[in-house]
Formats: sequence, C-alpha cells, structure tokens
Amino acid sequence: MNKIIIANCLIVLGLLIAANSASAQRQRISILGDSYSTFVGYIPAGNAIWYTGTTERTDVTSVRETWWWKVISEGGYLLEKNDSFSGATVSFRGYNGADYSDRSFITRLPRLGSPDILLIFGCINDSWAGVPVGEYKYEGITRADLYTYRPALAKLLEEAQSRYPNVEICYIIGEGLREDITESTKEICDHYGIPYVHLQGIATQEGHPTVAGMDAIALQVLALLKPAAPGPGL
Repeated sequence: MNKIIIANCLIVLGLLIAANSASAQRQRISILGDSYSTFVGYIPAGNAIWYTGTTERTDVTSVRETWWWKVISEGGYLLEKNDSFSGATVSFRGYNGADYSDRSFITRLPRLGSPDILLIFGCINDSWAGVPVGEYKYEGITRADLYTYRPALAKLLEEAQSRYPNVEICYIIGEGLREDITESTKEICDHYGIPYVHLQGIATQEGHPTVAGMDAIALQVLALLKPAAPGPGL
C-alpha cells in the first residue's frame, strides 16, 4: 500500500513540475497604452479608464473582448503588467496644452514588471490633442523638448531599451492619425530598430475599437509577434 501511495505522489509531483515548467516557458507580455488598452480592474488604481464593462460607449463589455487579452490568450502568452491610462500622451503635453507629465508614457514606463515582450500602443492622444511634433532629436533631450512628440518618443524608446534589456519591444500605431505623427513614429522606431505595426481597418465607436475592432487589432499584433512561416521552397 505504501508503495502505491509513494508512486501516486511521485506521479502528482511529476505533473506539477511539468506544469510549472510549461508555465515558466511561456513568454510574459506587458502593455503600455492609452484608452484603447484599458479595462476596469486590469490597470493600476488611479489610471483613467475608457472600457468600463458596460455598453455605454462601445459593445466591448468583457476583458476577453479586448485586443490585448486576445493576443495573450490566442498567442499562448502570460500577462505581466498592463499600465494603460485613458487620454495619456507620449509627450508631456496633453489636451488644451495641459501638463500631462504625470501620466505620460515616459513616466509610466518603469512600472511594467519583468516582461519578455513589451507592447507600446501610443501616439493616438498626441495626434488628437494637437501636440507639436517638434524636431527629430536623439541626444541632449531636455525636459522642455518632451512637450513635443518626436523628442518624447525618442526618449521613451531609448529608455525602454535601456530599462528592459533582452526584451522584445514592439510599437502599435493607430489608424487615421495625423500624417506627421504617423510618419514620425515610423522614423523613430526605425532609428531604434523597433518593429511596429500600422493598424488598418479598425471598427470604432466614439473613436474607440468595438469588439470587431479589437479582433482586427489582435490579428494584426499577432502577425507582428508571430509572422507566418514561409511556405515550401521559400
């Protein structure tokens, strides 16, 4: 009897070790975003929320319908941190010229845990708020420079690479933004060697993704993270 009990215990222990090993091998994703990536109960307390779990604004009522939950679930990842803040800008300048340094992407960057992959989904509010693009600047960036978009994004990406070494950093660019914001984002991502996806065909309501829009974002982000393997002979 004792031999049977010991054997069963060893089997259970083996299964637990295997399960923990499989979990340890799954990559962890952190999200740094704005309203598109919020959901009640899944972002830090005090961060402004757009997606509240009701149909008041869009038809997205479950966290399982958000783009980032779909990416993590369908891609076989684990969630590390989601620090998203509705209305936040990459730069320190916000709507009506207000100082948004307390919620900017740069300020929230250190709060993302220990991810294997970092997804930055920004620049939408910089576009909508009319933030000046400023000049391309990669060195000697001052605090005053951070109230314009190009130096602020350069600061964000440089600090992301310094703070999260060996982490895969990807940038998500929204659809229908100002051309100077979109092209500046691509230029600066290229400068730092950061891959990006420029979203297309995103269904929205009140300027924010619907369930269908979230599906489209997830598909395009997954394609960036896990590009299709080449066919035979390619």
